[in-house]
Amino acid sequence: MVAEPLRALAPRPDPRVGAVVLTHNRAREVARTIERLLALPERPRIVVVDNGSSDETPAVVQRGYPAVQYVRLGANLGASGRNVGVWLCDRPYVALCDDDTWWEAGSLARAASLLDAHPSLAVVSGKVLVGESGWVDPTCHVMARSPLRPAPGLPGVPLLGFLAGASMVRRTAFLAAGGFERRLFLGAEEALLAIDLASAGWALAYVDDVVIHHYPSRLRDAEGRRRLLARNALWIAWLRRPWRRALARTLAAAHDGLRDPMVRQALGEALRGLPWVLRQRRVAPSDVEQGLRLLEL
Repeated sequence: MVAEPLRALAPRPDPRVGAVVLTHNRAREVARTIERLLALPERPRIVVVDNGSSDETPAVVQRGYPAVQYVRLGANLGASGRNVGVWLCDRPYVALCDDDTWWEAGSLARAASLLDAHPSLAVVSGKVLVGESGWVDPTCHVMARSPLRPAPGLPGVPLLGFLAGASMVRRTAFLAAGGFERRLFLGAEEALLAIDLASAGWALAYVDDVVIHHYPSRLRDAEGRRRLLARNALWIAWLRRPWRRALARTLAAAHDGLRDPMVRQALGEALRGLPWVLRQRRVAPSDVEQGLRLLEL
């Protein structure tokens, strides 16, 4: 009797890892990202957080991907929608994805192993390869050249910032720090969370053998994002920097606003949020402030 050929065994899910995908009105892109994540050997638990899409995203995800947990929010919460996903994703380590990014096979396990090995590490940010050609995102070159002093025994390059759509977070640290601030919406939301994590004693690292692919969506509001970045930079300075540094940032924005109506609008929005900022202001510890100053040189 001839024995039947052995069937290939499907890889077992890695119980350490999950993935949270944030989306809004990008049904086609989020479907591609889900398919890529489902094909990974780590078989992560996947949570898709829909920031109140009005296109066919709900039908596409719910009908096409029953293995994925889908959450449709009643409003667009911006980056803070990820907080819902991380809370729901009951894994020690959670990869943060945009609807146009996904992780390379093996990179989830690599990042999780680094977090296993280094209990003081809260964020692993990976190398982002863009599009079919796979060129390295310029932000990764900046992170790789970080002037921050390496912490003994920690992997990669130390950071005081990260790419939200291309990082793995330690779930407990993320939630304890409050996740992404809802009022920032989108744009530099990682900067405030990075400061808060570092202020609580956590480390963040860029590791270039952790790889994420990014196929940028054409559905982007570039001008609106530029305004939000300018506004949020002011809020973050007012929230966490000494007043002298915060004032310098404000004066620079006022100067730029003389020539740029968008910056002028961002400054007006930031000033209207000043009561909230003053209530939430908590200056970062001196060692974190020193790191922020190094990054500004």
